[in-house]
Amino acid sequence: MTIPFSDRWTSVGSRVQLNWTEQLVEVSVFLFLIVPSLALSFFAIKQGSLGFTLTAVATILRDLSLLSLVLFFLWRNGEPVKLMGWTFKNVWKEVLLGLGLFIPVFFGAAWLDRFLQTVGFSSPATPQPSFLTAMGTAEFALASVLVAVVALTEETIFRGYLILRFRSVIANPAIAVILSAVIFSLGHGYEGTAGVITVGVMGLIFALVYVWRGSLVAPIVMHFLQDFLSIVLLPLLLGLR
Repeated sequence: MTIPFSDRWTSVGSRVQLNWTEQLVEVSVFLFLIVPSLALSFFAIKQGSLGFTLTAVATILRDLSLLSLVLFFLWRNGEPVKLMGWTFKNVWKEVLLGLGLFIPVFFGAAWLDRFLQTVGFSSPATPQPSFLTAMGTAEFALASVLVAVVALTEETIFRGYLILRFRSVIANPAIAVILSAVIFSLGHGYEGTAGVITVGVMGLIFALVYVWRGSLVAPIVMHFLQDFLSIVLLPLLLGLR
């Protein structure tokens, strides 16, 4: 049986119980580390010399370092990782749920992006940036590793950790979910305003699934499939070299 989200925080004992101020300071420091770099995506419009390999490796290292910081916070506080949704209970059921939910979310997001562009929201000013386009066998292999790492780390950070802390600091689960989705969308400024809104809606859906299931497995599966299709599979099918 899934533990209600509101009970997971209060029912799990911890070595160190953070008060409201300590949680606010912790999450503020974390946001200071990630929000400025995410906001820079709005300026990544023009094609430059930044290549896919360098960007992929830097992204993998950045996301793993942020994940390590989150895990350090939990270790320091004596909080189990299952508090963020890292649980293997009913894992295959969660995987199948993620696979099933991905299909309507994928097509719904594509429709929403087209609709927003039709009504006047901006689309990317250039084709997909070179730093998101893999070319050659080695880069496609690296791209597969990239999307796996990104799905795992970003769902842990934006859904697991931020919702956990926002809920404690703000004491409003709905606002916690919305804030996590807004911050998640900031890293996609290169996709235009239509893309940012679409990503924000997808982040909101991932968050709702996470809160509903009490597990990160289904959101990770959905996130992985979304990125795998756009960064690995579709370029291969379209013959991008």
